[in-house]
Amino acid sequence: MSDQQDWVKIKRVFDAPIASVWNMWTDPEMFKQWYGPMGMSVPTAEMDVVVGGTRKICMEIKSPERTMSMWFIGVYKEVNSPSRLVYTESMCDAEGTIIPAESMGMPPGHPDITEVIVELSEADGKTTMTMVHVGVPDGSPGAGGWNQAFDKLEGVIGKG
Repeated sequence: MSDQQDWVKIKRVFDAPIASVWNMWTDPEMFKQWYGPMGMSVPTAEMDVVVGGTRKICMEIKSPERTMSMWFIGVYKEVNSPSRLVYTESMCDAEGTIIPAESMGMPPGHPDITEVIVELSEADGKTTMTMVHVGVPDGSPGAGGWNQAFDKLEGVIGKG
């Protein structure tokens, strides 16, 4: 057994300047346009993007029968514009109280607090983004959701 966890790590190159990609992560209105898997919207994105600042995000999916909401809360640990962003993420209720991941259908042992690390670099007018979500296994539904979100991000940033 290895102590090295196989967390999801995704690298994408966007045909956009680094400042544009940074804003997609740090401007609540821009973030709402791309975050979440296909079919999900983001009606709430409260983001105080400073070290120690909090973030509270709601993802929703609507069906004819009902609307399902998922809430996430976290704290910014590093904010180094425009190259590095680190924040924690936990499932929570609408008031921001952390909910154990297992109670939300996650497998036993899934951490209640995970960490997202975003690193950006620019070359020749293109931005390389590397995102690691510590606590979310590679190949998991969470990893698939990130890939779908980044597909959406590519579509939004391509319009810019």
